[in-house]
Amino acid sequence: MDTGRGTSHIGACCGVGGRGRDRLGDIPNVNDELMELNRILVVSIVGSRLIKAMAPAEILNRRRSPTWFHTRPGNITEIGMKATDIKLPRTTTESEVIKYIISLNEDSTVHGFVDVDGLTSISAGKLARGDLNDCFIPCMPKGCLELMKETGVQIARRHAVVVGCSKIVRAPMRDLLLWNNATVTTCHSKTANLDEEVNKGDILVVATGRPEMVKGEWIKPGNNDKKKQMGEKLWVMWHTTRPVPGGLGLMTVAMLMQSTVESAKRFLEKFKPGKWMIQYNNLNLKTPVRSDIDISRSCKPKPIGIGLLSEEVELYGETKAKVLLSALEQGKSTTTIGLVQALLAHLSQNFFMCVRQPSQGPTFGIKGGAAGGGYSQVIPMEEFNLHLTGDIHAITVSNNLVAAAIDAQLFHELTQTDKAIFTHLVPSVNGVRKFSDIHIQRLNRLGIDKTDSTTLTDEEINRFARLDIDPETIAWQRVLNTNDRFLRKITIGQAPTKKSHTQTVHFDISVASEIMAVLALTTSLEDRRERLGKMVVASSKKGEPVSAEDLGVSGALIVLMKDTIKPNLRQRLEGTPVFVHAGPFANITHGNSSIILVGPEGFVVTEAGFGADIGIEKFFNIKSQYSGLHPHVVVLVATVSALKMHRGGPMVTAGMPLPKAYIEENLELVEKGFSNLKKQTENARMFGIPVVVAVNAFKTDTETELDLIGCLSREQRAFDAVKWGKGTLALAQAVQRAGQAPSSFQLLYDLKLPVEDKIRIIAQKIYGADNIESLLKAQHKAEVYTKQGFGNLPICMAKTHLSLSHNPERKGVPTGFFLPIRDIHASIGAGFLYPLPCFYDTDLDPETEQVNGLF
Repeated sequence: MDTGRGTSHIGACCGVGGRGRDRLGDIPNVNDELMELNRILVVSIVGSRLIKAMAPAEILNRRRSPTWFHTRPGNITEIGMKATDIKLPRTTTESEVIKYIISLNEDSTVHGFVDVDGLTSISAGKLARGDLNDCFIPCMPKGCLELMKETGVQIARRHAVVVGCSKIVRAPMRDLLLWNNATVTTCHSKTANLDEEVNKGDILVVATGRPEMVKGEWIKPGNNDKKKQMGEKLWVMWHTTRPVPGGLGLMTVAMLMQSTVESAKRFLEKFKPGKWMIQYNNLNLKTPVRSDIDISRSCKPKPIGIGLLSEEVELYGETKAKVLLSALEQGKSTTTIGLVQALLAHLSQNFFMCVRQPSQGPTFGIKGGAAGGGYSQVIPMEEFNLHLTGDIHAITVSNNLVAAAIDAQLFHELTQTDKAIFTHLVPSVNGVRKFSDIHIQRLNRLGIDKTDSTTLTDEEINRFARLDIDPETIAWQRVLNTNDRFLRKITIGQAPTKKSHTQTVHFDISVASEIMAVLALTTSLEDRRERLGKMVVASSKKGEPVSAEDLGVSGALIVLMKDTIKPNLRQRLEGTPVFVHAGPFANITHGNSSIILVGPEGFVVTEAGFGADIGIEKFFNIKSQYSGLHPHVVVLVATVSALKMHRGGPMVTAGMPLPKAYIEENLELVEKGFSNLKKQTENARMFGIPVVVAVNAFKTDTETELDLIGCLSREQRAFDAVKWGKGTLALAQAVQRAGQAPSSFQLLYDLKLPVEDKIRIIAQKIYGADNIESLLKAQHKAEVYTKQGFGNLPICMAKTHLSLSHNPERKGVPTGFFLPIRDIHASIGAGFLYPLPCFYDTDLDPETEQVNGLF
């Protein structure tokens, strides 16, 4: 950067003043045109070395100025603009200037840069092809044209001669005259018989740096009344490239301001407050429809960082990124993805899609991935379904760290004295044993008001060092994000160093970890720190809860999970944005994506996993409870074959062809099976939210079957029922209307009710059970959790999604049954209790996410 002229400046918009203003006249209605804008900033950079270093992706508006541009900000206020004069020190480096300009480009209060001379490749190209209303014209040619018009010279059908080699004036001046219907000849110092060419011109513009290169006597006779005289030089229009003392010439400054106003006008004409400026990809639909992976690979994703500020996004390659929380402060999956596609790309509504990250268990199993399908996909689908940005791996490591800490604590307490354990927990550093912050917090919880490790009594050392965990109450298991049946139940501790202290443990799927549920329900780093520390892993022999904070691992967990709180940004086939964040198992956890994705003024389409009777109920009573976000519309996804199954259709086996009953028209089966959809609609409306039924049409469905479902749904007071298969525009329109309809969201139960009463309300109102049947173990757990202070938590039912009841064989709307509650577990950090209708270690299938072995 050339700093030889003194302190470097990044100057604000120039004002119009002095003779330039008197000559060209005031710019009218500037205050009116700019009243909605906060600030328009102009940056002028001195020297060519800086410009060459600017890549197009780094700086969207390049500057090229042969002279230094600096005008008093006071002049700017005269035409209603706000000005900022930014001075950079002489020692400013090139990279620092580029960084500063990038920050200005990303500043939402700066509505644009104005090029001093307007000579950019884009503006030059538009000017050359005649797009005069969609480009910025260099100031000097623009001023010359204005002066011509003021003198009354007719431009159309006249012969104009432009002399000079200046790129800033000659080519743009020529194009301006051409598009004003003049015939133009361009000349330069090497032009043969220059005097004769000049003499032919009705209009003459001279843009040279050589004095008296063009003689007055060369000018065509009859134009003397249009001549301007200064000293011995005669011209019609004259531009010198020599620097004007003190800055740019007044005409240039005046034209600069006029360009600024024009830019503001264009902005205000196109500006739509709150509307996202997204360029959508055009889908090339093929018949027959190709495989999901072929469709995914056929579409080239857009660079994922477009539209986000550099300090708000962390890129993971070109197709995925993590969005920082600071930016947020400013089948079913196929339906969700297609709906957002229609709302954004076809109805121009601001909608974000928020979905869960899929587990590799189902991905490598029968169920498959969760990127959607056909032309409603998140792409690239391979990255979406596999590692993504590593959130699930971080959860796996964090979960297993807690498991290792539990086992280590048990082993040390069984094999070491109190003082030995204390010495291990508070090691000596330079001869001093000093408590850490986590140690101090534990001492406070124990009621020990001491910070000096040497002052603890033997009894206090015992209480501090030992958790006295009851091995029978350990509720924390190891996890793995892969199907491995042989790890369902294993024995650990067989190494000789473990002194025969073996245990029987089992592995869960990673997304079933309470840490994943914590991630999905957390609102901030502080909230997550608190939730991770509150996770109860076991009880002491006195019946007191033992938490991750007691184990001393909560600080390590927040470090391991540091980046997972940032949502993952992906895109759909059409280029619409997708947030992928958290993926809690939809059985023993609540099965919903993160709650930090949408603020009070945002709109989001998300999905609730594991069937409407489980997914909707958990979404409302858990996710809405903690987030404070109240949904406006429920979309219930139904299929013809599903309704047929709910009224006597034959069993469907994964991977096998559909039985005949599902590929032939059978209105009786559809009508009888509609009873299940009717109940699900009633359940959703129970929360006071409008319901739109989306009937996912397949090629084996008949129009009569689809119309029957729609008719029956509307009879049951669904807001609307829409069939979709080739597109979701009609569904999007129905959702848009339903979102504007009145609603009165309400929760199903009061959190202050006893644990069993809350379970009973869910069983009776949502499932249709007569009552619940709590076994002694479940009753005892309810009493223990209530005594420990956890009785006011919401309920997260762990039940099969294949039936409204606990029995997957009972279809339709079962009645006359009692819901058996075998056990109750607690996810205190996440903030819910989850009752189990069967023994947990035999009912969880990570391949299909379904409950097995109920009876």
